[in-house]
Amino acid sequence: MRVITGKYKGRHFVVPHSFKARPTTDFAKENIFNVLRGYADFDGLSVLDLFAGTGSISLEFLSRGCSRVVSVEKDYQHCAFIRNVFQKLNDSAACLLQADVLRYLPRCTEEFDIVFADPPYTLRELASLPDLVLCGVVVAPGGIFVLEHGKDNDFSCHPAFVEHREYGSVNFTIFRKNAQ
Repeated sequence: MRVITGKYKGRHFVVPHSFKARPTTDFAKENIFNVLRGYADFDGLSVLDLFAGTGSISLEFLSRGCSRVVSVEKDYQHCAFIRNVFQKLNDSAACLLQADVLRYLPRCTEEFDIVFADPPYTLRELASLPDLVLCGVVVAPGGIFVLEHGKDNDFSCHPAFVEHREYGSVNFTIFRKNAQ
């Protein structure tokens, strides 16, 4: 796993082969971050990375200057890996929570400028994630929610839908919470 750009550009972290996570490909990651750069200047933003897996997405946000990046991951082994990477970086903006995302979201009271979710494509609740994330306080008004998903999901009719991007077998849907 490597960091694409920013202050940690080129840093490599070896992900154990025993991981069950499906990391976002470098190609897809680079492209979605290029798209997101058109929506927000990352410097100083707060980010929530749901289903953090290897922590790859969190690292990209940290590298680009976000002031707070909270990674939520349930798996103990994955959390241990992310914790180790965060310790190596010694970046005070990084925060790791070992928690079940579906239980964490309804209890979360913190607002984030960007929420990124990369759930297992087979997650039974995947179709309801946009409502779960956007209807609470998790996304700040005017904030962005990015959902990575498989090709079988279509969120284009969702009221907060902004755009869909496809990079090979990786799909991203971008939503924006109404500014109120």
